[in-house]
Amino acid sequence: MSNQVPEDGTLLPLMEEFYTIQGEGYHTGKAAYFIRLGGCDVGCHWCDVKESWDANLHPLTSAEDIVDNAKKHPAKTVVITGGEPLIYNLDYLTKRLKEEGIQTFIETSGAYPLSGYWDWICLSPKKFKGPRPDVLNAAGELKVIVFNKSDFQWAEEHAKFVGKNCKLYLQPEWSKAAEMTPLIIDYVKENPRWEISLQTHKYLNIP
Repeated sequence: MSNQVPEDGTLLPLMEEFYTIQGEGYHTGKAAYFIRLGGCDVGCHWCDVKESWDANLHPLTSAEDIVDNAKKHPAKTVVITGGEPLIYNLDYLTKRLKEEGIQTFIETSGAYPLSGYWDWICLSPKKFKGPRPDVLNAAGELKVIVFNKSDFQWAEEHAKFVGKNCKLYLQPEWSKAAEMTPLIIDYVKENPRWEISLQTHKYLNIP
């Protein structure tokens, strides 16, 4: 983690920001402005944005500038992702977004304490650094990436700790999709409280 990031979160290491269609999980198909913060030590070997891991590679950017950019787009929804965004204090950024009438969604591994003011929390826990109870309790959506067969049992273990209204998703890891998708289909038919999430943005060829 970059030691230059102020504790109040007024400056954040911004890797990229872009306006697109949410591709996966509960909000699939909705327009949203994505804010990707740099910095992650969770270390998923199949991560598709490994360039996000080193926060020092990404410029410290004013939270006010991020809010101003988000305001320019018709969809008043922001998705904050990473990296692992909860490495940082997100109270200031999300407070300012909400003051501008923008909904705030986060995608997190849950490995760090929860900060920020959220309309939706997507928890995607990782084996390499497990989620904290406070994030499990707050999640609106549990999205487990299925890379191999053992991930089904691992998904069930985490489903025990989320709230009863939390949506449950199984998502094939992109490089293993041909192999894992048939297994996920069978699993969801047998365990219908789970739903399938697909990375539809990859099929649509958008960011």
